[in-house]
Amino acid sequence: MGTAQSLSNTSEKKILTHKAVAASIQENLQSIQSFDVKSLELFGSVARNEATESSDLDFLVDFNSPATFDRYMDLKFFLENLFKCPIDLVTKRSLKPALQATVLKEAIRVA
Repeated sequence: MGTAQSLSNTSEKKILTHKAVAASIQENLQSIQSFDVKSLELFGSVARNEATESSDLDFLVDFNSPATFDRYMDLKFFLENLFKCPIDLVTKRSLKPALQATVLKEAIRVA
């Protein structure tokens, strides 16, 4: 699989914006697509412009074929290496019905 081009080479923690996340995803799109990703959407505090220095990144992923554990974890680790922060990766199939409306409303497609 691909090697992530990190968003930041400094050790200083910065507050991420959805535009910076989208730009970094686009720079690494070929690598992300190698995980059989059909779509990747950002949601949560970064998507709402409410992020803090301790915020994680929340992604909703849809794979072209059924998700395997290995593919899911490889993508999660790739994104954690790329953004140097914790990643919550949720598949569309596993999205809890109680959260679905909120997540889909704020989701921003980045890939």
